[in-house]
Amino acid sequence: MHFQHSSKVWEQFPDLAAGVLAAAGLDAKADVTDRLAPFEDTARARLEGSSEGEFPEIRAWRRTFSAMGLKPTQYRCASESLLRRFRKEGSLPRIHPLIDLCNAVSIAYAIPIAVFDTAFIGDGLEVRPASGTESYLAFSGQTEHPEPGETVFADAADNAHARRWTNRQSARSATRDTTSTVLIVAEALHEAAAADVGKLIATVADELRAVWGAHGQQAVLSAAAPRFDF
Repeated sequence: MHFQHSSKVWEQFPDLAAGVLAAAGLDAKADVTDRLAPFEDTARARLEGSSEGEFPEIRAWRRTFSAMGLKPTQYRCASESLLRRFRKEGSLPRIHPLIDLCNAVSIAYAIPIAVFDTAFIGDGLEVRPASGTESYLAFSGQTEHPEPGETVFADAADNAHARRWTNRQSARSATRDTTSTVLIVAEALHEAAAADVGKLIATVADELRAVWGAHGQQAVLSAAAPRFDF
């Protein structure tokens, strides 16, 4: 399998940095409660200084959403949505140990993280402008079709696994109790994006080893090295 961004995405957003990690041997039985606290504490400390909308990581995504023709306060990147909820409620809902862990890391770094169950991805995954023919399975169970030109995560079977780039994932490849193999993607566009996503992916890899004993492949992608084979 492989993961990549299309040349059009790199041309429009040359400051993009993407951290990727492919791992196996995961399950839903792990208890990650104690491991979440340090990441939540980091996010809480940052939010005491300013709201999430002032973070450079979030401001970069807001500019990107505007460049895509989306209203950034209507369509938010996943990390901004998580930070808003965390700021208002003081915690995040528990979904699955892997998702809970990645959400905690996401708010600590203010960088969106997507987790895909690779058993439900056809061949490879590419972030690219939509043709409009892709099928997106919403968590409501309804099938949607992205607008032509919308940035999506699409596979070879023309399934859209995320809409509006980092705004909304699909239920098709969402993590579930039977998930054992995953592709984890973190993307950022702020000034220190390359360094920060590298640290983030290394942090997630460390957590997977500590909790599940899972080892995997990882990389930081750029326009010069845009493809990840795993």
